[in-house]
Amino acid sequence: MIEITHLTKKYGNHVAVDDLSLTVEKGKIYGFLGPNGAGKSTTMNMITGYLGATSGEIKINGFDILKQPQEAKKSIGYLPEMPPLYVEMTVKEYMRFVAELKQIPKSERQEAVEKAMEMTGITEMKERLIRNLSKGYKQRVGMAQAILGFPEIIILDEPTVGLDPKQMIEVRELIKKLGEDHTVILSSHILSEISAVCDHIFIISKGKLVASDTTENLTAKMQGGLELTLEIKGAEEDVRRVAENISGVHSMQIEMENEEICKLILETEKDTDIREQVFYAFADAELPIFGMSTSGKSLEDIFLTLTGEGGQQ
Repeated sequence: MIEITHLTKKYGNHVAVDDLSLTVEKGKIYGFLGPNGAGKSTTMNMITGYLGATSGEIKINGFDILKQPQEAKKSIGYLPEMPPLYVEMTVKEYMRFVAELKQIPKSERQEAVEKAMEMTGITEMKERLIRNLSKGYKQRVGMAQAILGFPEIIILDEPTVGLDPKQMIEVRELIKKLGEDHTVILSSHILSEISAVCDHIFIISKGKLVASDTTENLTAKMQGGLELTLEIKGAEEDVRRVAENISGVHSMQIEMENEEICKLILETEKDTDIREQVFYAFADAELPIFGMSTSGKSLEDIFLTLTGEGGQQ
């Protein structure tokens, strides 16, 4: 659906997007992740033709976005970070105006407008002036214009900005529904949102693509050892003595939570499960385990690793 090859965007001496190449396949939901200033919005603006590239190529359904813009843009619905709203129009007037701009046939416009408004939950607001809407409803109107006509590719830049928790859940469900029949690309600062709705993740740092994979594969690739947290009844020196004799432990932290309970955190070596060994070791020492939990790297941890100082390596 989208082929980006050696894409670069410079503003004077500043390189916003640096030799970016990636492919977007049909029928998936893609997440764009990156710190502020990483080049996410710049990339989206170039994909949609709002910005020209300094060098490189973008093809939408085989059409070059710069050389064949009209053909390429027919396949795209776009919600920028700041929705392009005419605030002196009513919601219905604006949606009809967008339908005309998108060259939706006259006989189909009414149905298309009503369907987009219904899906984004703005039907009851259709007679109100856009300037009188809340920020959340303005965002919904922006989404409605993006999906109007249901183009093959829908690009959403921070689609849940300004929404309350209930509205955010509704928008996520809408994105999942759109993903059944369309290719969806969205950027978000909310990592849980990306992992909840996206099939594939692109992580961008300093204008470069530093990761491209599913959440599951990224987690598996980046995963070191597990972190095992235990609550053990016993003195600190007794707990430490037992823990030091457990094989497969990479590092250890220990502290007393109160007079009786000791908190022990063990980081294991990669692909090592020591839970059974830990259980029997402390049972043999007659030190009761009151709690045991494990945790691995989250998407947040992976994001920080890839976009930190080591992210370009």
